[in-house]
Order: sequence, then structure tokens, then C-alpha cells
Amino acid sequence: MQEEALFQQRTDLQELQEAVGHIYTEIRKVLVGQDELIRLLVTAVLADGHVLIEGVPGVAKTLSARLLSASLSVGFSRIQFTPDLMPSDVLGTTVFNPRDARFEFKRGPIFSNLILIDEINRAPAKTQAALFEVMEERQVTMDGTTYLLELPFMVLATQNPVEQEGTYRLPEAQLDRFLFKVKVPYPGEEEEVHMLTRFNHTDVADPVSLVRPVLTAARIATLRGQVRGLHIEEPLLRFIARLTQATRQHHSIYLGASPRASLALMHAAKATAALEGRDFVTPEDILEVAIPVLRHRILLTPEKEMEGVTEEDVIKQILQTLEIPR
Repeated sequence: MQEEALFQQRTDLQELQEAVGHIYTEIRKVLVGQDELIRLLVTAVLADGHVLIEGVPGVAKTLSARLLSASLSVGFSRIQFTPDLMPSDVLGTTVFNPRDARFEFKRGPIFSNLILIDEINRAPAKTQAALFEVMEERQVTMDGTTYLLELPFMVLATQNPVEQEGTYRLPEAQLDRFLFKVKVPYPGEEEEVHMLTRFNHTDVADPVSLVRPVLTAARIATLRGQVRGLHIEEPLLRFIARLTQATRQHHSIYLGASPRASLALMHAAKATAALEGRDFVTPEDILEVAIPVLRHRILLTPEKEMEGVTEEDVIKQILQTLEIPR
């Protein structure tokens, strides 16, 4: 009887999986390949996190963000970051209304639900700093007044790792606010052939128009509540803590992961478990998200960078040294 009662308390994730399946179906109408990118974007939606997408031009970074937005019935805003972009161009500015003889705050493009920031590393530090509060606290403070953003709020930012002329390094405090950093590779040969075949005779001017919204803001809030309520055992919480602690003590790392990284690992692992239809987290869920959660939160020592060692290499080394709870 006790086991039956416990079973009845488990979270029913059938509707969540159906909703995620509809999102995949809609995005797949246009996008070919990039399975990891799509999965991590959906995971971030469920975990209420922002995503930094890195890849060379033409690998569907921007298209993926637009497709995700089209599959969600929420507000969408796109901001092209440039070297002359000012904080007021993102957040908004106070303007004088002569009719009412008073100043009014005119909201900027950041006041939406899903924000696509193209080439985020092209804006200077002053504009980058304008994102700190809005990404972490979902609010904007202007002239002593705080404006809350409508939920859900999610930033999808893209950057090109190759072209560095006219770019600025993102501050560590800003990088730490991204749940994932996803590196988008070139598609395989078969995927590229499939893409060419699909678009060979298409007469649709904007393929994104083929995607229909399948999830409302209210439904997203409900699904996020389910994900937050999933069960994670105390040994797995200790494993997450040991993992982030290890990044702060590793000889190849100059700057280790912050406590925010531990929270990101937990939330991302819960969302991953939900995608698998489980109401509890396993070690595999944590291992699956470890690299995209941590790769942008650590800084390697100059010696290791000169040797060509990558953040992914070091994270894998750390994971191999840790005892995984079973």
C-alpha cells in the first residue's frame, strides 16, 4: 500500500513529452540535423535558462533560434549587436512627452519573451553590462525605477568563433548567466544532401512561416513547474558539488565554475530527465549536460591554452576522476 501511494505521487510527464514532441516536429519541418542543438534549446526552455550558440556562419544558429520562437506562442524580439550599439538601444530610454509634460520610459527590444541576440560579441563592454541584470533577475532598472519583464524570458545569443575582428570578449559575469554554451558543428554529408533535397524546389520565401506555435506562455510555466519538482537524490547533489569543486582545484584551470554552475547542472539535469520521461534524475542526466553547462564557465591556464587543450578536454578528465554515484 505504501509503494502504491508513493507511485501515485510521481509526476505525470506524458503531457510534457507530448508538448516537446510537437516542438521537435515543427522545428524538423525546416531544420535538418543539429540534433544536439535542438535538444539543448528545448532543455533550456524547460530549465528556464539562456543559451549561447557558437558556430561558423551558415550552420543555422540564427535559424534554430527563430524556429524555436515560431514553435512557441510567445513574444519574439531580435537584436543585432554592433560596435556602436548603446545600452539604451537594448533596454530602452526615457523620453519627454510634451503633451503630458512629463518623462516616459520607452521600452527597448529586450522587453519580450524570447530574445535573439545576433553576434553578441560585437557589442562593447558597456552594452554587454546592460544584460547582467536582465538575464539574471528578469528586470530592468532605469532612472531608479524597476520594470519587471514578462515571463517566460529567455535569451538566445549567437557568436562566430572564427571572425574576431571588431569583436569583444564576453565578460565572465555574463557568460556565467548562460545555462548552456552550445557549439554547432558543420552538418554531415548525408544531412547536407537531405537539406539540399528538401529545399531544391521549395517556393516558400521564409521557411520559418511553415512552423506553427504549439506551446503557450502559460503552458511553459506549468511544464517548468513540473521540472523543478522532479526528484534528485542527495548523493547526486553531492556529485554535482564535487564536480564544480573539482574545477576550482584542477591544475589546468585558472578560474573554476561558480555556485551558479552547480544550480545550472541541477536544473539542466532535471530537464533532461523530464525529456526522458522520468520524474527522477540519474547520473547520466548530469553527465549529459556537464560539458555544455561548464565549458563557458571555466578559464584554462595560459600554458594549457598554448598546448591546444580545450575546456571540453579538461571537463572530461575531471569526470573520469570522480566516482559516479549508483
